[in-house]
Amino acid sequence: MLPTINYCAERRILSVFLKGELDHHNTRPIREQTDIAVTKYRPALLVLDFSGVTFMDSSGIGLVMGRYKRMHDMGADLLIANPTPPIERLIRLASVERIVRIVYTAHSGTVKE
Repeated sequence: MLPTINYCAERRILSVFLKGELDHHNTRPIREQTDIAVTKYRPALLVLDFSGVTFMDSSGIGLVMGRYKRMHDMGADLLIANPTPPIERLIRLASVERIVRIVYTAHSGTVKE
């Protein structure tokens, strides 16, 4: 399944809802779309919601780490939200949770611009 992205920008928080598979074949457009939204909204907090991600390889880790660096350089924060158990396991194996906090939310996923 090709990945898709929806986002919600509200009160200096940009929530990006990822859906599908994040692998080396299709992570680039997700990265580019996320970066465009970050440039447009200049959020104080970027939330990457992984609840709809069905598969992820190291390219997904690269997606997170690249967005972490970008947000850090802007003086902003990044959170990983709602990863499924297999995705969370990969994130923890890569030790990403040492620098990016994992949270679980009841966010509705409503997309607003």
